[in-house]
Amino acid sequence: MSVFIIVALVVLLFTIVYQIGKSSEYASVIRGEEFVSKRTNKTIATLLVAFFLLGLYGIYVCNEYFKGKLLPPAACKTGDNYDHMFIVTLMVTGVVFLATQAVLFWFVYKYQTSEKSKPSFFFSHDNRLEMIWTTIPAIAMTILVVIGLKNWYEVTAPAPDNAMVVEIIGKQFNWLVRYPGKDNELGLRDFRKINDANNVLGLDWTDPHNQDDIISQNGELHVVVNKPVKLIIGSRDVIHDVGLPHFRMKMDAVPGITTSLCFTPYITTDSMKQITGNPNFVYEIACDQLCGSGHYSMRGTIIVQTQEQFDAWTASQKSYYALNNPDALKAAATATTPAVDSAGGGDIKKVDGMKKAAKAVSMKN
Repeated sequence: MSVFIIVALVVLLFTIVYQIGKSSEYASVIRGEEFVSKRTNKTIATLLVAFFLLGLYGIYVCNEYFKGKLLPPAACKTGDNYDHMFIVTLMVTGVVFLATQAVLFWFVYKYQTSEKSKPSFFFSHDNRLEMIWTTIPAIAMTILVVIGLKNWYEVTAPAPDNAMVVEIIGKQFNWLVRYPGKDNELGLRDFRKINDANNVLGLDWTDPHNQDDIISQNGELHVVVNKPVKLIIGSRDVIHDVGLPHFRMKMDAVPGITTSLCFTPYITTDSMKQITGNPNFVYEIACDQLCGSGHYSMRGTIIVQTQEQFDAWTASQKSYYALNNPDALKAAATATTPAVDSAGGGDIKKVDGMKKAAKAVSMKN
């Protein structure tokens, strides 16, 4: 019923517009076409000026309404640079927009058709004007592009040696986050070994570096304040996009290709809760690429904390290997029980035991 009413209203609206148009034609015949044309031009010119002024007022109202309601301050230095770039771009384009639109609407009003308005001169081409309105915008755009490239290189530059390395993998429809263990090195992955039951990232169990890696499947990314973070980004299925709005950056997660981001957070989650006055505030990981029917639910969180809080959280986590291969750990423990000989052979036996247990698990999977 509502659809029928909407269609009827649309038809009625078009009918009214058509009748108004016909009335204008009849009026032009009765009063004289030239008189009606002049009156119509004056009305349109006045309405255009009013529209321009109302538009400026609308921009001001929207700016006041949304001030401080969209995003809090950037939580890293790179984000500050992008905010600065956005403001510079907005100022440059805003000045040009206001100047050109003001001249456009004023000319429409001032030079409307009338008996008094006669062209004083006419020219079809002017090289000086062509140079001015081509060169100045080109220089302005070049400067803006250079600023953008500088910020882009900072995001994609090699991470510092002391950077914390974290792998984040997109999958329909959640984020998988992997941290290196005490060895501070991520183990090898093989997509052929992916198994949603006990190996969501296809870790190669024969690689000893995998045995202490921690995997978070709830989309939580824990990082340390004032410590550089390098994100190694990938995808298990389709193209996703790691969007970090509070850090003003994003990067595609592409199957078969490794991308990366580097940033240094300098506001903890607890501090941002105080800044925003929102006790439920969280840094968000959004998927900024339409990736399927469940795209809306693909959301993760970043927890920025102190080094002590991060160490406590890490100590409370079990390695992904330990969670999914408890039998192998028992076998490895059994293999390391013989006494250490005088040549230090116990250490060799311990490593051999771990390798045998990992190989057995790999063959099983």
